[in-house]
Amino acid sequence: MIDTFEKLNENIEAKTKALDEKLTGADGKRHIVLCGGTGCLSNNSKEIAEKFVEVLEEKGVSDKATVNQVGCFGFCSQGPFVKIYPEDTLYRLVCIDDVEEIVESDIINNTPVERLFYVEPSTGEKVPKQDDINFYKKQRRVALYGCGVINPEDINEALGMGAFQGLRNALKMERQEVINEVLAAGLRGRGGAGFPTGRKWQFAYNEENEEKYVVCNGDEGDPGAFMDRSILEGNPLAVIEGMVIAGYAIGASNGYFYVRAEYPIAVNRLRIAIRQARELGLLGENILGSDFSFDCHIRLGAGAFVCGEETALLNSIQGRRGMPRPRPPFPAVKGLWDKPTIINNVETLACVPFILREGAEKFANVGTERSKGTKVFALGGKVNNVGLVEVPMGTTLRELIYDIGGGIPEGKKFKAIQTGGPSGGCLTEEFLDEPIDFDNLVSKGSMMGSGGAIVMDEDNCMVDVAKFYMEFICDESCGKCSPCRIGTKRMLEILTRITEGRGTMKDLDDLEELSRTVKNNSLCALGQTAANPVDSTLKHFRNEYLEHIQEKKCSAHVCKKLMKYVIDAEKCIGCGLCAKGCPAECIERTDYVAPGHKLASMKINSEKCVKCGACISTCRFKAISKQ
Repeated sequence: MIDTFEKLNENIEAKTKALDEKLTGADGKRHIVLCGGTGCLSNNSKEIAEKFVEVLEEKGVSDKATVNQVGCFGFCSQGPFVKIYPEDTLYRLVCIDDVEEIVESDIINNTPVERLFYVEPSTGEKVPKQDDINFYKKQRRVALYGCGVINPEDINEALGMGAFQGLRNALKMERQEVINEVLAAGLRGRGGAGFPTGRKWQFAYNEENEEKYVVCNGDEGDPGAFMDRSILEGNPLAVIEGMVIAGYAIGASNGYFYVRAEYPIAVNRLRIAIRQARELGLLGENILGSDFSFDCHIRLGAGAFVCGEETALLNSIQGRRGMPRPRPPFPAVKGLWDKPTIINNVETLACVPFILREGAEKFANVGTERSKGTKVFALGGKVNNVGLVEVPMGTTLRELIYDIGGGIPEGKKFKAIQTGGPSGGCLTEEFLDEPIDFDNLVSKGSMMGSGGAIVMDEDNCMVDVAKFYMEFICDESCGKCSPCRIGTKRMLEILTRITEGRGTMKDLDDLEELSRTVKNNSLCALGQTAANPVDSTLKHFRNEYLEHIQEKKCSAHVCKKLMKYVIDAEKCIGCGLCAKGCPAECIERTDYVAPGHKLASMKINSEKCVKCGACISTCRFKAISKQ
């Protein structure tokens, strides 16, 4: 039991020393760590770890090496990862069949397995260490601190990485001093709106009420977003510590984690972390011998995107239907069970311990004048290095996409990047050198959002992109207010007509009018930002809308009703493999025989074709194309 500041200091010193010995090899052992994030676990990371244990025992060296699973390494497109300390050797794309070779060559004979090193695409050079890979060079981990290093299910390793030092410092300060520190740091909410965190805390602190609450918003629902999940999976104690500090600052005694049920690994590790913190006395009554008591609870969300909106989230926690409430009053005044409540998302709370541990100035020295610190992005789509990245605010989109992301696959042309998920907009090539911060992205027609960043190339149809996000919004609208419920549905109908070649010029005027109506009259941010993808694509890619309407054509060959598959008779040898693999049985042999060929070529019946693409993937001679 850690019940005093002195015991916490002693414990931290001991655990820090133990972790340092492990990472530096001072304990005389090799340490094998594997990525334990959802992505790698779905790719057999757990089974690979078990195989390492088995092979170490078979080779008689289980006393010379340990096996451990840690949080997400971030470089998802290269997982599963295996890292070996103290050399920091990093192996990527590891499979079960590689385990015996790694143990025999590296663990026993101290010879790294070079074929499993990351290869830098630009140079062809093999890179054995994580910090030397371009994907990591420009990153700076604050919210992701400890992820990929510590075992998230072992509080001792978290203590060795500085866990609860921020809480220790906070409990020695007055509550207002803690809020002042967060204000001085310039921390803004990482959930999307970018509201100053310290100001939100100040509102709740100023409310006179015996009961107050802290809520962590872990209801991450943006397509392609996995920032909060990875933090909860990789270092849940950092988020817990941030919540406890927030509770102390405003005078709350209970906190609620609202996490979607689709995150079972994150939820399980969060439960383990809460239990271990309680056992050590870092949660519960009279924390560290102070008069402050605080405990954490978990509530599971059913996956409704609208429950990411703070008032809908509060309704869901209370057992009501997840629908937004009119504001004011704001939650800081009248929130959970009508008590003052602050709601911060996972990433925001994960930054709080750093501020109280290292000081507001150190946090504020990173980033831009109005956007301090770092931001975590889930970088995905048409980019070589898909993964989770944390960069200083002010990093440019070009650095994010090309330096960290490694550019566009197959040398294709960059077209746009969608930031902020369904609430954001598309930014084109002209914005690549714009710094990433809250205000700048909004001024350019997009937004930071929670951190989703989807890259698109020349093969993406921007009308189809707008339609995709509008389909998502329609599915996720709670239906409480008619502008969102009806307006988004009408917008989706128009976009569908356009992508099917039935659009008219009047549809563009109707889209713009509906956009204004939905934006100005919806109850919550879901509806108020629903039209952003439509607005941005209309602004930057109006020519594609006109092409769909006037020429009944989709140059990207994405909209199925506006394209067809054709076979080049000069390239086709008439082997018939495409016909055998066609589920619609729409490919037939013709009478035409190309010069030099013995077989007649094949032809696609466009009326029967379902545009599944099976024929293109089957043809070995690239004789089939989209038109």
